[in-house]
Amino acid sequence: MSFVKFLTSKVFFKQLLLAVVAIIVLCFFVFKWLKWDTNHNEFETVPNLKGKTLDVAKVELKDNNLEFKLQDSANYNPKYPKFSVIDQDPSAGAKVKENRKIYLTLNPSGYRKVAVPDLRQQTLRNARPVLKALGFEVGKITYRDNIGKDMVLGLRYNNNNLTPGTKLGKTSKIDLVVGNGKRPSN
Repeated sequence: MSFVKFLTSKVFFKQLLLAVVAIIVLCFFVFKWLKWDTNHNEFETVPNLKGKTLDVAKVELKDNNLEFKLQDSANYNPKYPKFSVIDQDPSAGAKVKENRKIYLTLNPSGYRKVAVPDLRQQTLRNARPVLKALGFEVGKITYRDNIGKDMVLGLRYNNNNLTPGTKLGKTSKIDLVVGNGKRPSN
């Protein structure tokens, strides 16, 4: 029997029909199993965790059959308590599958420390934006007799002299001692 005659025979069509039926039945059972195994149309709602402590967030996530993972770092936000959740992904109200990881970002204990730059012998006009760019606030400006008008002579924090490289928390107020343009009297 030749190959062409086999392709047109009853035996070939019976085998082809059985293969098609077997594939359809197999697909039906695979889709039913996938629907059951993936909990099709069964979701958990992500709770709002912003502003809550890590312990409270753990309990709420456990009650909703969810897990959590802490994100690495964040900038301090004074609107939230220390070590509380300031961001979450996915956001509150999202529908997710059971045991999904919710990524939490915690508020650090305070602003990060920044090294104080060396601003001595620079103008006040230059020193202000440098301090602001680093996150510091310019505090009180004190004038002292010095021939360099508006020349920064020193930096102070809490009535103590600052040396360049000293680390202070962001938003710290740094007082400046500048020259008034008058020759110092001896």
